[in-house]
Amino acid sequence: MTFPQSVCDAWHMVALSKDLKRGKAQKVTCCDTPIALFRSEEGIGALVDRCPHRNYPLSEGRVHKGTLECPYHGWRFASDGTCIEVPGCLIDTAHDQKLKADALRVVERHGGIFVALSDAAPPEPVLPPDFGNPELDHFWWQQGTWVGRAYDAVENVMDPFHTNHLHHGFIRRRDRRLPVELIVTSHGDGIDMAIEQTQPDYGLMSRFLERDRSRSVSRYYPPTTVQARWEGETKLTLCVTAIFTPATGSSFTPFARFSTPKGLAPSWLKQAAIRLFLAPVVSQDRRALERQNEVMTHFGQPKFISGPGDILKTRLHQLWVGEQLEPGTDPAVEVRL
Repeated sequence: MTFPQSVCDAWHMVALSKDLKRGKAQKVTCCDTPIALFRSEEGIGALVDRCPHRNYPLSEGRVHKGTLECPYHGWRFASDGTCIEVPGCLIDTAHDQKLKADALRVVERHGGIFVALSDAAPPEPVLPPDFGNPELDHFWWQQGTWVGRAYDAVENVMDPFHTNHLHHGFIRRRDRRLPVELIVTSHGDGIDMAIEQTQPDYGLMSRFLERDRSRSVSRYYPPTTVQARWEGETKLTLCVTAIFTPATGSSFTPFARFSTPKGLAPSWLKQAAIRLFLAPVVSQDRRALERQNEVMTHFGQPKFISGPGDILKTRLHQLWVGEQLEPGTDPAVEVRL
């Protein structure tokens, strides 16, 4: 899979802040680009993981005097790529542009580290609502890099119909369905699907964690973010922001941020309950995306048809490749979930 320009020109989350310790370097991959992240006393740096001298991976080096040091010959690079020192050579290297490593823009926001691979990316990552709301409890959940395409992961979480079967008993049930209304709204640069219902779903998670829920909305923020909000009659009950960072054409790194209203239950208890109920769901999604990718790889290319439940039609893909949608709200669709 080649990545559309809209994906290459976006900010991408590549690591959790807590996983990048001071004085350490870490290798991540985004859009087929290996990146050496490092944290020094001066802040965070992100360099393309290739020493310009002899093509050694910089991520295997050490953080030394605020720079990342290549373990092959000891060349030291600042966070802007400047070659600070070539050991053994008594010359000034800081103004020699040909010695520079390729540096990427990097920022740290709300416990996540984001990089921009392109100068065309906005000045800052655009984050969805409540991402850093201090009135909510937040926690991150990350489970490594998965096999599959980032785009298919976006499509998976925007699709309510798979939950009755793939997640039978956990989110919904295939043998007990509820009448609901699906309402799709296009926003030009995004799209959402609202699910209106008169009672919670029959799955264990809904029954135990969101008993007063009457509405949920999943919105796609291109190219890699989906935020799902579950709402009761008077307030938000749960917000999940999922970021699917493309690693390679056939792998991605998912990051999930859970946000809940502050209340009587302590944050650690809510986190434990959410992890307990969602662990099998996450495992099922991971296996499904891997199996889907295996089939597409075997047949040489993805080949999809749209059925009556695919009410988003091609609009997700249009947004993925950087196209705009005509703003408006579709007529409500009555289904059973």
